[in-house]
Amino acid sequence: MLRRVDENIIAVEQEPGMAVPCRILAREGIEVEDSSVRQLKDACRLPGVVEVWGMPDIHQGYGVPIGCVVGLDGYLVPAAAGYDINCGMRLMTTPLLLKDVDVKAIAERIHNFIPLGEGKRNVELSQDDFAVVIEAGVPGLFAVRHRGHRVWNCWNDEEEKQVLSRIESRGSLEGKASAVSSTALERGLAQLGTLGGGNHFIELQKVQHIYDARLAGRFGLFEGQFVFMIHSGSRGFGHQNGDDYMKIARRYDDAHGGGQPGNQLCFLPAESEEGKNYLAAMSCSANFAFANRQLMAVLVKAALREILGDIAINLVYDVAHNIIKYEEHRGKYLYVHRKGATRAFGPKRMAGSIFADIGQPILTPGSMGTASYFMVGLDGSELTLASVNHGAGRVMSRTEARGKKKRQAAISDSEFAKSME
Repeated sequence: MLRRVDENIIAVEQEPGMAVPCRILAREGIEVEDSSVRQLKDACRLPGVVEVWGMPDIHQGYGVPIGCVVGLDGYLVPAAAGYDINCGMRLMTTPLLLKDVDVKAIAERIHNFIPLGEGKRNVELSQDDFAVVIEAGVPGLFAVRHRGHRVWNCWNDEEEKQVLSRIESRGSLEGKASAVSSTALERGLAQLGTLGGGNHFIELQKVQHIYDARLAGRFGLFEGQFVFMIHSGSRGFGHQNGDDYMKIARRYDDAHGGGQPGNQLCFLPAESEEGKNYLAAMSCSANFAFANRQLMAVLVKAALREILGDIAINLVYDVAHNIIKYEEHRGKYLYVHRKGATRAFGPKRMAGSIFADIGQPILTPGSMGTASYFMVGLDGSELTLASVNHGAGRVMSRTEARGKKKRQAAISDSEFAKSME
């Protein structure tokens, strides 16, 4: 049973077997599917569970909903990070007005630089160089750059070093290539610098409205400005790592009588050998995704400069979704699983960073043809394990939405299909 606590929070009634209650962050009018609520309840039955939240964009996923946050003490759930580990967002600015650029020409030039769709190849690395990147993330790219692929011809060490402070975790987690299967390595070797399919995108955007002029000025944002956003993740490499360790977790639970609450919610003790290896492999996937967005950003900048000249193009922030972080909350260290959710640290948690006075930047894309939002985290985000939604929520179920549209789409189906060729 669901009970509205206030205008922004729904409480899910605690049932037998649920170690904790859970709540959903959703204003009135947002649709919450029954299947998503069932998955939240399953998460509340996990060992070590301390806190569970649903986000406004919650919908059914594998094991747990997409759009949820699960805090566990001493346990890891691969399905609660998902297959597209560190699917994330990157926002970059130009000094130009959108009305002054040829969007179609720019889009075509970007298409020539970056392959779109499933199964594409782009920046190929040797096995040794690939291991450096997945163990170190974006900083590893400085050690493996070679002439040959045009991304390295466009690479500028000084320019790219300046972006590290504007990437979550500085674009680097503690990866270990030996924790990754040969199948995953093979899938990843040639996929850096590719966008992928599904809902991943490179979007040319206009700053339409500013709600806080002081903050906008801090990030160099102004109305009418031409900016672009990259949404992509860890591609086949991350998917394979996720799949490998979901199977390992299932075998572990079967062997140790884990008694998982759902057949998709297999778990690993964080201090077990399997748990440590999963964290290392997950970190490799996250590093791949950080490096992938970094390389695509370099290629987009090169494409823009071929048309627009040597303009300044700056990174605002690069934020991760679908990831597990070890964080302190309410006096206890937890493995915070964010699946389809964004970290939203307020100023206090950003102490020591360039965002210590304003909070972590947050990127929330809209549905196709609708607005995306740029925000910063507030200290009040501690209520939801310092997390917010990673995308647009629903105001009607999928069933209700089929066959309905409230306005003409920004692009036609045929235009979208052509853009993904």
